[in-house]
Amino acid sequence: MESDQEHQDVGASNGQDHRGTGPPGLEGVSPGTHNVSEDSSRLQQAGSESGTPDEPTPSPQGLQEPEAEDIKTVPAGDTIYASATSFEDLNLSEDLLKGIYTEMKFEKPSRIQALTLPMILTPPHRSLIAQAHNGSGKTTCFTLAMLSRVDPVVAQPQAICVCPTRELVAQNLMVLEKMAKHTTIKATSSLAGTQFSRNHRITEQVVIGTHGTLKNWMSKRILSFRFARILVFDEADEMLKMDGFASDSVRMIGTLRKDAQQHVQILLFSATFNEKVKNYALRVVRDNGREDANQVFVPREDLSLDVIKQYRVDCPTPLDKVSVLKEMIFPQCEKLGQTIIFVRTREVARSLHAAMENEGHRCTSIRGDMDNELRDKVVNEFRNGTTKILISTDVLSRGFDVTQVTLVINYDVPVEKDWTTPAYETYLHRIGRSGRFGRKGAAFNLVSGEQEKRILDSISEYFKHDIPEVPFNDEDEFLEVLKQAGLTDG
Repeated sequence: MESDQEHQDVGASNGQDHRGTGPPGLEGVSPGTHNVSEDSSRLQQAGSESGTPDEPTPSPQGLQEPEAEDIKTVPAGDTIYASATSFEDLNLSEDLLKGIYTEMKFEKPSRIQALTLPMILTPPHRSLIAQAHNGSGKTTCFTLAMLSRVDPVVAQPQAICVCPTRELVAQNLMVLEKMAKHTTIKATSSLAGTQFSRNHRITEQVVIGTHGTLKNWMSKRILSFRFARILVFDEADEMLKMDGFASDSVRMIGTLRKDAQQHVQILLFSATFNEKVKNYALRVVRDNGREDANQVFVPREDLSLDVIKQYRVDCPTPLDKVSVLKEMIFPQCEKLGQTIIFVRTREVARSLHAAMENEGHRCTSIRGDMDNELRDKVVNEFRNGTTKILISTDVLSRGFDVTQVTLVINYDVPVEKDWTTPAYETYLHRIGRSGRFGRKGAAFNLVSGEQEKRILDSISEYFKHDIPEVPFNDEDEFLEVLKQAGLTDG
């Protein structure tokens, strides 16, 4: 399926290219590294001065979170953890506190941060599996963990962060650079376009990269795990999928444990963990020979936040999906902040983009088969608001954070590789691109045909969340639901 191919290093696909066709009427239509300070100067042009893309600057009241959210913690061993009421409770260095308050503009920990950071930072530094809703502050948790665990005096890799896409590498690097601004900690990543020579040895304390690049560095002995203290998997459920990165991830964990001179703390973070992947993750971490990992989980019915209003639009034909975009949604986009439209295949992304531009609508599209320079250009233009509408395959369904995104369109409902099974986790990640940190957001699901309707019904039932219908040809009704979602004044 497209989404599985999109979560690869560009040019390193590990599967057959299953390409779909465009909707009726639309036919015809190598990684390297660099220093964190250099990354910052290049990526800041993406409009991050007012807040990093993954951890946007909250309001003075702090993060906007659902009050009734039920977060379940399962501590391992006999260590007692007290929830942090302030960042001072975490015994952070003055330099890190300065980064949190003056650079990140945070005032207090979010709920997920208050619960998980004590579990991460308190000796004996047990591993952690953490799952919470999109925009809850997970990136701050593992970024602070990495920065807190490393010794700036030791010029060796000590904290490793593995990400499924280069976009996530970029975002995590920007958060880390901002938070570490007042420290002497150095970082490198797989974002730069130049390769390290075989004689090069990484000396930065923090390393962030995609799976393929880190694996390559390990094989060439460019990256050593000898001094490693902490290993983070961002979007960990994706990294542990049996039909995806699982075997490579387990091998990396095994190599790290074998090479490291000390116990390595493993942090697995994601907005989604189904039971199968969760149980597998627990076994992987338990193989460390220590106690079970600490766990933090939110019930799945609480994950589809009420701040993200979800609607279904039953379209009589696939071509009516195009009409809904052109006539009902695109005319409102200028009032809505920014919009992401998710499609299933690269071909649909191309053809839909061409169709919209032919109609005079300004938009961009991104796919995993684009070269890195163009891919970064599209992302940067969307980040800085040059373009308001972005058509994307699932390459951006996870972790891609632009605070101005208020509307998500599922042009194609998400499915697994068999093209018939609902992709529940992907759905949650997609709609989570809007409504960041409790901001208003809405998602329209365009469905055509009995199979797509059945898939969306299954998603609704899985998350125990009703998805009301909006008539595909009723402009007044579209305006009304956008008003109810808090996105327009009507």
